[in-house]
Amino acid sequence: MRIWHQSFTVLSDLAAYDEALRDHFKNVSRPDTEIVMHGMRENTYRTNYPGDDIKYVGFQFLHSIQFMQGALLAEREGFDAFALSTLPEPSLREIRSLVKIPVVGYGESATFQAGQDGRKFGALVFIPELAELFTDNVKRHNYGNQLIGAMDVGFRFTDVLAAFSNPVHLIDKFKTSARHLISEGAEAIIPGEAPLNVLLAKEGIKDVDGIPIIDSLAAWVKRAENMVDEYRKQPPERVGYFNALSDAVRRDEILNFYGLYPK
Repeated sequence: MRIWHQSFTVLSDLAAYDEALRDHFKNVSRPDTEIVMHGMRENTYRTNYPGDDIKYVGFQFLHSIQFMQGALLAEREGFDAFALSTLPEPSLREIRSLVKIPVVGYGESATFQAGQDGRKFGALVFIPELAELFTDNVKRHNYGNQLIGAMDVGFRFTDVLAAFSNPVHLIDKFKTSARHLISEGAEAIIPGEAPLNVLLAKEGIKDVDGIPIIDSLAAWVKRAENMVDEYRKQPPERVGYFNALSDAVRRDEILNFYGLYPK
């Protein structure tokens, strides 16, 4: 199967992360799964990462247009699934209403994995404003009663990038923050955005004091593969306001009207 991976970063600006991500996908996907990586368009941001923009719900909505267009292209080009590889999951529900193929959310997959068997869990984010958004998303995913909390991990994306060559200090900070959530009752930890996830996996950090660190990307890949398997057996019934598939002809008319139809 072929999965369209969609990052919220401009991957061409992030060589160390891009390489580590490719390696990780090879380690956690099936031998016959091809994950084709896509980032945001060049010059989407004033810097190479959307941290400042993600702080604002309006900016995130505007940037999500690229995600919608990516999903439409993925379906047009014969991909088996479209997968949002970012904790905020911009326009996840809206994208699902636009395309027939399975659409997978990173945060949704991590939450599903963390909350298995009724476990309490927490999340650590390096964009502090995402804590509120993630908490809201978890409630939508019906795991709100299992979330201990989402909190600032204490470092930023530039620190994560630097840690790909010197990870010790950052990992120590991560463990300190994780222990705070553990003291509050967390039985699993979600390591926020994908770059931090990849770094921890690369360094073999699978738990803190015996409490598992969720490999959100591995959960994301497995969920995508399983959803494709199920879709091939029997496409799901699409009913209800948040699940119904929109009329494709009218969808394209609206996209063209707003000048958004993907080329």
